[in-house]
This record gives sequence, structure tokens and C-alpha cells, in this order.
Amino acid sequence: MSAVAVATAIRFHVGLHTSDLNRAVQFYRVLFGVEPAKHYDDYAKFEVDRPALVLALYPSPQEAGGALNHLGLRLPDSAALVEVQRRLEEHGIATQRQEGVECCYSRQTKFWVTDPDRVLWEVYTLHEDIDHSGFDDPPVTAAPVPQHLWEHRLTDPWPERIGHPDGALDEVRLEGSCNALVEPGRLDALFAEVFRVLRPGGRVAVHGLVGDRPFPGTPRLPGLASLVQRVPVETEPLEALRRAGFGGLFYEKLGDIHCFQVDGVELREMRLVGWKPAGASWPTVEVVYKGPFEQVTDEDGTVFRRGEQVAVGWAQAERLRQGPAADQFTFLAS
Repeated sequence: MSAVAVATAIRFHVGLHTSDLNRAVQFYRVLFGVEPAKHYDDYAKFEVDRPALVLALYPSPQEAGGALNHLGLRLPDSAALVEVQRRLEEHGIATQRQEGVECCYSRQTKFWVTDPDRVLWEVYTLHEDIDHSGFDDPPVTAAPVPQHLWEHRLTDPWPERIGHPDGALDEVRLEGSCNALVEPGRLDALFAEVFRVLRPGGRVAVHGLVGDRPFPGTPRLPGLASLVQRVPVETEPLEALRRAGFGGLFYEKLGDIHCFQVDGVELREMRLVGWKPAGASWPTVEVVYKGPFEQVTDEDGTVFRRGEQVAVGWAQAERLRQGPAADQFTFLAS
């Protein structure tokens, strides 16, 4: 096909604002697996064949969201989905996967990922159409949707202060920040800043590489892990978050099998989440513990007796919903 034919073929065209053009180009280079067709100081463009897409990027910071719900890529099969997700994760870009979920009158397997400007992408493969929407009826008390997010990556400059007012953010993500070459006291200071800028009930997520024991000397790790300058012991971020005042702490990921072993230290991928305590004015949720034990107690000290309804705050209920024992509870709108 001639260059003119390629240039004039029918393609869907999307233009997005970005606060950091080079960072956005790096994200979409990984997402699409192609180099930008054009990349200048004030403009970049990707020409993608599958799907037939032109994506233009303009350096101009804007508030994410607005009329846009999300953008998406439908891939032909699970193998293609795994390949794109692998490519993103290998470059340190966190994704959230959903297996066999029913939504939009179809059954899909998908993952969600946000670009550096918080534009939400849904990447999925379609299994079959179904005769119902797949979405549960919305609860009487809906969870607040995160609108304001701040993210720090290992390759970013170390922040002495987060440039947001107290209680302004819904979520903070620290991608590899614990692997930067900083003293533990500076990590404590960063977590204190995160606590300050999060609203009551706000969420923090810490992602990085940890070891089962102190790492001797300076890490010299292979591949993408070569960016790692320091390997904390796997409990160190947990204790730092606890000191900062976060609760509901649990590991979304702490590899059962170590990624690799260096100098006698087993290295694992970790994703740790926690919440800033919420005020009493937050909506409540009735929670029923189903068993198998007679009763259990969560980190907030709330006792759940088998079969009895207990009213808890929304943020506390979310910690239970997203925790490893979620299938032991039933959640009722209060």
C-alpha cells in the first residue's frame, strides 16, 4: 500500500491534552507497541494500524474526565491481551485485571490502566454477548469515584513536598518510590506528605521490589530492575505507612514465588495499599460476616460475629471488600 493510501485510510482520530508530553509519549509507546509517527516539543502523534487509530498529544494540562468516560482497545484474543498487559507491567505501569466480568451486555476479560494524565483505558477481549447488562444494581450509598490522583514513579525527582492542599486528593500511587536511593527518614517524610494531601478515606498504593532480608550493598539487578537503587525489607513500607497513620493495610500482591535471588536475598514484587481514616460523617454499610469462625476482628478493632449485621463506615467496608477475606462477608446498603 502506498504512503498516500495509508495516510488517507479511514482511521479514528483522538486528541488528548497532556501535562508532560515526553512522559505521555513513553506511555503510549508501550501501550501500542509502536514508535510515534511524529514527536516534537509541542506535538506528538501515533499512527496505529490495529486498531486503525490516530492519537495526537498536545502539551496542555487539563483536568481529567469531563465528558470522557474512558477509552478502550478490544483485542482479538486472550493471548493478545496478556501480551499488552505484560508489556505495560514490565515497564512499571500498574494495571488492574478482571477475569470473565459481565458488563455492557457481554462477558469480557480485561484490564484497566491510566495514562500519566489519568485518562482511563479499558483493554479487553470479548468472550460472548449476554442478555443482561451485567452491572449490579447501584447501591443506595455509592462509593465516591476518585477524581484527584497524584502519582510518583521511581524515575521522577524525589518530592520534598507534594504540591496539593491538605485533604485534596482521593488517591496517591507510589510506583517504585521505595526503591529510590533515599534514607528511611525521607521515606517517612513522603508518607507523611501523602497522609496530609489525602482526604479522609483516601487511598494510598505502594508498588515496588522488596526483599525477604536486608540487601547487602548496592543493587545491580538485570533488565528493567536495573533502575532499582535500593531494596527495602518487605515489612519496611508496611511499618512506614503505619507510622504515618494509615489503616486497613494489606498486600494486594506479595509474590508467593520470588522474582529472582541476588546475593542470598529473595526479591519479590509488592503492591501494598492503605487508607487514611475516614470521619464519622461518611456513609455507613451493613456488613455480615458469614464464617467459618465464630467471630473475627479487623484492624480497626470492629468485632464481626457470624451472621450478625454490623454497621461500618464506607471506607472500612471498602477495605474488607478489597481484602483477602472479602468472600467471607456480605455487604448491604444501609
